[in-house]
Amino acid sequence: MPVVPDYQDRRLTLESLLPALKACALIDDAIAERLLSLPASSQHPLERLANQALPAPSRPGQSLSLETLTQWLASHAGQPYLRIDPLKIDVATVVPLMSCAFAQRHHILAVALDADSVTVASAEPYLCSWEAGLAHVLKRRIRRVVANPETIRRCTLEFYRLARSVSGADQKHLTASNAEHLLSLGTMDQEPDANDAHIVNIVDWLLQYAFGQRASDIHIEPGRDRGRVRFRIDGLLHDVYQFPPQVTTAVVSRLKSLGRMNVAEKRKPQDGRVKTKSPAGDEVELRLSTLPTACGEKLVMRIFDPQVLLKDFQQLGLSPADLQRWQHMTGQANGIILVTGPTGSGKTSTLYTTLRQLATREVNLCTVEDPIEMVEPAFNQMQVQHNIDLTFASGVRALMRQDPDIIMIGEIRDLETAEIAIQAALTGHLVLSTLHTNDAPSAISRLLELGIPHYLIKTTLLGVMAQRLVRLLCPHCKRPASINDDDWRSVTQPWPIPLPTQVFSANGCVECRESGYHGRAGVYEIMLMSDGAKALISAETDIQALRREAIKDGMHSLRFAGVRKVEAGLTSLEEVMRVTPALY
Repeated sequence: MPVVPDYQDRRLTLESLLPALKACALIDDAIAERLLSLPASSQHPLERLANQALPAPSRPGQSLSLETLTQWLASHAGQPYLRIDPLKIDVATVVPLMSCAFAQRHHILAVALDADSVTVASAEPYLCSWEAGLAHVLKRRIRRVVANPETIRRCTLEFYRLARSVSGADQKHLTASNAEHLLSLGTMDQEPDANDAHIVNIVDWLLQYAFGQRASDIHIEPGRDRGRVRFRIDGLLHDVYQFPPQVTTAVVSRLKSLGRMNVAEKRKPQDGRVKTKSPAGDEVELRLSTLPTACGEKLVMRIFDPQVLLKDFQQLGLSPADLQRWQHMTGQANGIILVTGPTGSGKTSTLYTTLRQLATREVNLCTVEDPIEMVEPAFNQMQVQHNIDLTFASGVRALMRQDPDIIMIGEIRDLETAEIAIQAALTGHLVLSTLHTNDAPSAISRLLELGIPHYLIKTTLLGVMAQRLVRLLCPHCKRPASINDDDWRSVTQPWPIPLPTQVFSANGCVECRESGYHGRAGVYEIMLMSDGAKALISAETDIQALRREAIKDGMHSLRFAGVRKVEAGLTSLEEVMRVTPALY
């Protein structure tokens, strides 16, 4: 649509937009009259409109959002629309293109740079006084896009504040280093102080940004020329920012200090924990781990969502049939229950949800963890501390004298821990723990490899749950997909599931960062130790025979559980094939 001449190099006003909104049937005459009577304001007209919660004609029961109005404005002005995703912006590259004052004065934000052009986001499509001067200075053409005014304002503040902190910390390092060289040549460069205001600002931004982006892990990785920060979101890593090497070191030192770790020790791995609050005010647990590398210390923070403790089994992804089998196991008075899967497969969430339901006033529930991942007042939690020889095994021995009913052991890693878990089960306790195996039947071979006699496994093991996390399809952009009947049959064997009338695949949109997925849920394989299964356990257990018997007893494999979620339209077949092991 051609630009209206009157709009040239003028700011948008509510009055000037109302005729176009009426022409597009987004508002009627009555609403227009009401809007005209609003008091004058310096707020962007789109934000004023969004604040009125106007009904959306195409979506009954919903109101016109700021993002919807921004899309309309882009179409009306004949300019491309952009939903700003901070993770897609190379902040270190675009911030130096213009000053913060210039960006704020003209309500613009540079969002991308290539060899020929600079992409600039604006919520004022008819303001162009800044365009020629910026193109001349940068010696590139300007590519304009229309974006949400609130997002532009927020990102401008965050990006430039972060850039100032990084620059200030790096400059402080350079000044300190040069002064040191004048006094004593040949000494080591000094790092920025971990408690320096710039470093504190960077760490605060990093944590708040991670919470806002739903990150489950933060990776801070040193490099020879640049340090890199990445977030894991829905199971995949995304680049976030690059820091100068000295700033990376100072940020790691700051986080080590917060995690009560030895800041001076950089030669060996360390673990720590931090408790903080999210922007919403919820307490969040962070688990820190450092690793010495060729270029310095790498630090990974795992973020534990406190809402995990409030989730029920349906929210975790358990089907009614699986939940019934799981509750049958956990309802026993004594024995061992194992949860298996690789790191990051959701074992902690499952165990904490289970323990929270088991921790009634009538039972004494105690845990031994390394580390305590989430503090829960409903049960007693003990932290493993290897420096004083408080291991899983010695911790369980101490708990046995505390009159426990239920014991959770963070992980069975060695024979000593496995033996004390068996002993606890034999003496009338319910024991829950984790193992790292690919599927449920493989837990038997793992226990045998550790050195547990087969007759003790028969006596104490109640069952095994294996699990994985699959990404859920984005509800905004998932699209119907076609699957060949032969392909479906090959995937679902040995359980012949009829080809569903409709399956969906990932497409990608701004809501899901073009990934096609948003959020994750668990898929589960639950093996109950029936009499038939126990009869197959021996010193030379045939895992394939055990697996067939478990399937006969009602166990469904991880892939089968995933296929059921495909059938329900929750995930894609490609995602299930990626995450789950092949059928047997």
